[in-house]
Amino acid sequence: MPAITRHPRPGAPRYLEDFKVGDLTETSGFAVTRDMILSFAEQYDPQPMHLDETAARDTVFGELVGSGWQTLAVTMRLLLDARLLGGTPIVGAELRDIRFHAPMRPGDVLRARAEVIAIRPSKSRPDRGFMDMRVTTTNSEGVTLVTQRWSLVVPRRPDFQKVAL
Repeated sequence: MPAITRHPRPGAPRYLEDFKVGDLTETSGFAVTRDMILSFAEQYDPQPMHLDETAARDTVFGELVGSGWQTLAVTMRLLLDARLLGGTPIVGAELRDIRFHAPMRPGDVLRARAEVIAIRPSKSRPDRGFMDMRVTTTNSEGVTLVTQRWSLVVPRRPDFQKVAL
């Protein structure tokens, strides 16, 4: 069973060669408040189910819920805080297969889990490669809110010719 990484040494870069298929990163929790939901919605997704508790009752959700885009943004923050790539910035090449399973609600504590599902060196840029991850975000009850697949650009070690993937 692969080891679960929670907080690699902050600031230390991680390279493509540091990962293997099956590696897992699990984050700590992030508490979502009503005010966070309202603030995000006012700026980025001004719809009734995100802005107004009374109006939200007349939507398919029947209550105030966070934007799916906010759930994705919180997921990104969780994985940054967990030092997914150590001191190496997270650079996305592709985001796909986004599925919203359940809404984020005020009071939820979100957690994210990222599993490495593929690693491949770049064919055109030998100093980097791609790492595909399956990312799942859950709430405090363990309910899956969103699943997605990320393809990240990850640098190779400066001496990568000597290291096999």
